[in-house]
Amino acid sequence: MSAPSAIQRQVAVLGATGSIGSSALDVIARHPHRFRATLLAAGHNVGALLELCRIHRPRHAVVADTSSFAALRDGLRDLGLDTQAHSGDAVLDQLAAGPDCDTVVAAVVGAAGLSSTLAAARAGKRLLLANKESLVLAGELVMAAAQANGGEIIPIDSEHNAIFQCLRSSAGSAGIRRLLLTASGGPFRGWDRNRLADVTREQALAHPKWSMGPKISIDSATMMNKGLEVIEAHHLFSIPNERIDILVHPQSLVHSLVEFIDGSTLAQLGLPDMRTSLAVGLGWPERIESGVAGLDLLQNRQLEFEAPDMLAFPCLRLARDALVAGGTVPAILNAANEIAVSAFLQGRVGFLAIPALVETTLNALPHAPACSLESLLAADQAARDYTEQSILRGAFPA
Repeated sequence: MSAPSAIQRQVAVLGATGSIGSSALDVIARHPHRFRATLLAAGHNVGALLELCRIHRPRHAVVADTSSFAALRDGLRDLGLDTQAHSGDAVLDQLAAGPDCDTVVAAVVGAAGLSSTLAAARAGKRLLLANKESLVLAGELVMAAAQANGGEIIPIDSEHNAIFQCLRSSAGSAGIRRLLLTASGGPFRGWDRNRLADVTREQALAHPKWSMGPKISIDSATMMNKGLEVIEAHHLFSIPNERIDILVHPQSLVHSLVEFIDGSTLAQLGLPDMRTSLAVGLGWPERIESGVAGLDLLQNRQLEFEAPDMLAFPCLRLARDALVAGGTVPAILNAANEIAVSAFLQGRVGFLAIPALVETTLNALPHAPACSLESLLAADQAARDYTEQSILRGAFPA
């Protein structure tokens, strides 16, 4: 455990009941003199949120589902806690921007996390960003808000966190030749399109390395997650699409690499455990104990790398095309993907329908400049509606 610090960070964990939220709270609990979880937020799992409140005793607890407010309020009272109960997205935005936290772990899955992420950025918080959709949907707005208000964004995705660490050896982006994002390849590495046609929900959820929620697991299986991460990396590090490459690395020990113009390539290695990235975000620029063991290279001697299969996993191409097109196109991509993934998880469409639906929606909807958050949210909603209608009509390629 770290030595006591004179300054205790007050941390809001948004998405507290998910895997990243749980990992963040594990790291926070290891350093009670340095960090306190002052705000915990969840979507609708009141039982899990109440248990976390019992353990961590935050000042505030928020459930996004307003119909669950009474259960949260009464549960906190029955536990004898003075934690204040809240519900709804508007209240969460106010608390994320308010005085009871200086650090925000943004781990709400999907576009639902954008509003609170943007609120924290505008309030100049230290933002531990695990919600990739915020940057895909509104990357320019989020980055500009943080920069204008003295905020600090530390990415928590292992790949971007690795790049963040590697870049601290350089004075700026001028010396970077390219970024190399690594991908595990997911559960279907080496499969061709014909074999992917019969993928089941259970197969797609069975990630070989990471324990994640269902939406993120499916994104890993389609490799859309890696496409979204290319868009994220562009915004986080101001690097153009053509200088961001992807390497499939099934061992998931090299989390990403940065190649510099002097011929040096720096890599960040570690065991596949999100607590490492979260410890970097919470403690930076100091290194703090995360609970993760060091990497034993004698036990992990083999490191493999290969190019991704762009034909079997067309979501990679779609994401890169959306980044190049810019404007509202990444928002359309993200929204169509969320609807398509949800339909697959519900058994309404097959696995290969996910990229087909995304491409159908991208081709059908108009592309416009990303002038404001309102225009991005309008594009997001239009894409959701169009994709849902395409599912109902069966109007997408088999």
